[in-house]
Amino acid sequence: MKGNSTILVTGGAGYVGSHTVVELLKNNYTVIALDNNVNCYAIQCNKPEALKRVEEITGEQVIYYKADIRDKDMLDKIFKAHKIDTVIHFAALKSVGESVQKPLEYYQNNVGGSSALFEVMSKNGVKKLVFSSSATVYGDPQFLPITEQHPTGQGCTNPYGKSKYFTEEVLKDVCTSDPEWKVILLRYFNPVGAHESGRIGEDPAGIPNNLMPYISQVAVGRREKLTVFGNDYPTPDGTGVRDYIHIMDLAVGHLKALEKIDSPCFKSWKAYNLGTGRGFSVLEMVKAFEEASGKKVAYEISTRREGDIAECYADASLANKELNWTATRDIKAMCRDTWNWQKKNPKGFQSS
Repeated sequence: MKGNSTILVTGGAGYVGSHTVVELLKNNYTVIALDNNVNCYAIQCNKPEALKRVEEITGEQVIYYKADIRDKDMLDKIFKAHKIDTVIHFAALKSVGESVQKPLEYYQNNVGGSSALFEVMSKNGVKKLVFSSSATVYGDPQFLPITEQHPTGQGCTNPYGKSKYFTEEVLKDVCTSDPEWKVILLRYFNPVGAHESGRIGEDPAGIPNNLMPYISQVAVGRREKLTVFGNDYPTPDGTGVRDYIHIMDLAVGHLKALEKIDSPCFKSWKAYNLGTGRGFSVLEMVKAFEEASGKKVAYEISTRREGDIAECYADASLANKELNWTATRDIKAMCRDTWNWQKKNPKGFQSS
């Protein structure tokens, strides 16, 4: 499939999207990136800064459309203008905390928008999809490490997680209704880090909702201190434990999924966990980042945040076996590359 196929990447200017686009271009795919710019930095209607830097890193061009996945007319124009082979679907609102406050916005965008995209794909005969899902579909874990056999949709603790679960269910139903569809659901754990060049990285709009960008913004002086939500969880130091995965390992996972989905023996849908299989607590992450950056990260303990769980980490052996994928970068690399990005770009993409 490499070299002569065109991949539509929704949410292509976002954190996971932009790093995946780098890997796609490096492997000779033609990339069409679609983004409504709600979570990325762009001046007016210009190409988002992240994609400009992707082009700089790779020396390749990214075809870009400013568009919303809920806009079926615009999607239809894009599909008719290009011979798209496969879609990688990242576009989604992604804050756990915000989803609790704005559930309707999350369902309309993440579930409604995804359904609109799948409808237009089907209409245009494009029936191969890699979906950016999440470990949140497993809810509060019934066992650890989490395998793909773990029940989904039971005890999802927030609308964000439910929106990913509902979208997975929509895709399963689509595959049942039409055997031509081929879908891989990639259930991520916690992406962190940045491209080793330091040119692209995580640049959340407003106050970060995820741990690592918050830590790095404290270290670089943008924020006074980190708030640690809860130190009374049943974990070794009382703070939440998560499976962190380097963004470039995650990006490679999407290329492995493309190869799998294009194999003649692949049918219908399959889910794969992408994680390291090792959990780190909030305070362990703070310590690792301090060691990587040489900066002190001030923090305060607060009460638990609604929608959070104590522990979550992956069994990623299925991806290793069937996708020939494994995470290769450790916690030191994650913190080193995050700091390299943040110190070179203290205000994110607006630093340019």
